[in-house]
Amino acid sequence: MAWGCCVVRSPGRGPCPSETSGTQSHFAMSDCPEESCWSAVVQQQDGESLSVSLCSPPDARIGRYRLTLETCTDYQGSSYQIGDFILLFNPWHPEDTVFMRDENERREYVLSQDGLIFQGTCDYIYSIPWNFGQFEDEVLAICLKMLDINPKHLRDQNRDCSRRNDPVYIGRVVSAMVNCNDEDRGVLFGRWDDRYEDGMSPMAWIGSVDILKRWKNFGCQPVKYGQCWVFAAVACTVMRCLGIPSRVVTNYNSAHDTNANLTIDRYINERGQQERQSWDKIWNFHCWVESWMTRPDLGAVYDGWQVLDPTPQEKSEGVYCCGPAPVKAIKEGDMLLKYDIPFIFAEVNADVVYWVVQGDGMQKQSIRSSDVGKFISTKSIGRDSREDITHNYKYPEGSEEERAVFEKAEHQKKSIGEEDEGLHLRIKVSEGANKGSDFDVFAVVNNNTDEERVCRVTLCARATSHNGTLGPQCGLTDPVDIDIEPRAEKRVPLRILYEEYRDKLTQDNLIKVVALLNDHQTGDILVAVRDIYVENPPIKIRILGEPMQNRKLVAEISLVNPLTVPLNGCVFVVEGTGLTQGQLVKELEEPVEPQAEAKFRMDLMPRLSGLQKLMVDFESDQLTGVKGYRNVIIAPQPL
Repeated sequence: MAWGCCVVRSPGRGPCPSETSGTQSHFAMSDCPEESCWSAVVQQQDGESLSVSLCSPPDARIGRYRLTLETCTDYQGSSYQIGDFILLFNPWHPEDTVFMRDENERREYVLSQDGLIFQGTCDYIYSIPWNFGQFEDEVLAICLKMLDINPKHLRDQNRDCSRRNDPVYIGRVVSAMVNCNDEDRGVLFGRWDDRYEDGMSPMAWIGSVDILKRWKNFGCQPVKYGQCWVFAAVACTVMRCLGIPSRVVTNYNSAHDTNANLTIDRYINERGQQERQSWDKIWNFHCWVESWMTRPDLGAVYDGWQVLDPTPQEKSEGVYCCGPAPVKAIKEGDMLLKYDIPFIFAEVNADVVYWVVQGDGMQKQSIRSSDVGKFISTKSIGRDSREDITHNYKYPEGSEEERAVFEKAEHQKKSIGEEDEGLHLRIKVSEGANKGSDFDVFAVVNNNTDEERVCRVTLCARATSHNGTLGPQCGLTDPVDIDIEPRAEKRVPLRILYEEYRDKLTQDNLIKVVALLNDHQTGDILVAVRDIYVENPPIKIRILGEPMQNRKLVAEISLVNPLTVPLNGCVFVVEGTGLTQGQLVKELEEPVEPQAEAKFRMDLMPRLSGLQKLMVDFESDQLTGVKGYRNVIIAPQPL
């Protein structure tokens, strides 16, 4: 028998494979592999058993293929269906559109199944653990299903499959499919109003695998609920699963500029209270995904990291998706390039203007600042620490390059920094802003002149959400007149009481403090704003015994109730790739009394050796979204 030709076809979800669309290839056996096209080399032949090595071209479409072997003899030809295989992008191959040169980067952004996502405020940055789990059972099949039910595939299956060699195209599809705002059977339903009774609070998730499996098991119905870091983390899982290097990025003081004028307007009265709503918002943090790819549509200068934002905010070409936008283009203010650069440029560059509405209805512009786009962060390579990548997105404040970028973006930036002369106002927080405790905030006024100044100071505190939505008031001072000596400093305190904020905090645990200063001498009004994160108690994790692959391991997990009331309905959720089979749930039968400790032990059976992360989430009626993790080094099983 003569072994003849191989045929690979991409069956997808019912298209008709063709060589012209790149979804089918017919090629003969050869003696050596050919990397520029599909090729097959016989590795070993034993009777009628044949071992064949396949080589795919760098521009092959990703997805599920079917391999057929055709044979011929002197009398007849036969065809044998060998089986299916799945082809992914290959960041190890120099000719691939997602090639990443550095092995440490590939290990972090493709192979790592866990990581950290940064949250909090620009004054208090903290991280939560996340289980991406892109190599867990069923995840690849779910990701391929996501591609196969996207509206572009349903409209034209052959065209959609033919474009699956382009990570730019894949990125836009994934960005759209992770949210469900287009009624496209997307993965996550977004909600920001603190009403999550008919689903899962966004704060409760600790990994993507459970979300993706729920979506698949519920017939591709949206999973309730997600917010920006959940959308970004799920998209990161999908992109890594398909072979595209990706990472979650957090932007602090992130602007949502709805009218594209690069200005966020804020209206407050003379007591520091919000006067009226604005459609524009400043999110105290916002998460998106960066994915690594070439941009042949734009030119090599724009290759590298691209922003993808699956959180549904504004439509792009009629669909709730965002990107991919080259980070380089955002930094340079190249607003006309694809995709969605003006929106992302505003997220990291928009100016904030505070308008003080006086008693007679007159509006006074108090300050024009550039507080947007601070401490842009991602997890460091190979370490549980924060890497600041702000310099990738913007030039230093006040630099010539920054001014040139704004001129290119047709926006003249007028940035007012900290003045050397006059009065300066800022907000300081005392230590111990912990859930269950009272704490102090201060309006700190510095007189940087050689004359005594008289001014009036007011402080106002309100619960807020991370997307900038304000809640009820939880603290207010009467206006205080103060005299400040030349070159001196004075403080005006506001005591924030637990009994005042206890029932007003959202699950984001944020309080926005506004300080307003009226300079009697000049008539100037200064505004200072600070978001304060009220800390949850820590989760303690102890590992008992010697961690070894395929040997039972015990984890002891505990948390102390810091509140003055019992915690009811307490649930611990434990998850970790290589450490647990899915999620482990521990429901406590009894309430946890004030200052009491909740503690339990859980058996684990590590499947993988090496460094693994054990992640824990705690939920109750009074404390929600409490996170903890511990790194565990698992020794390999002895031979």
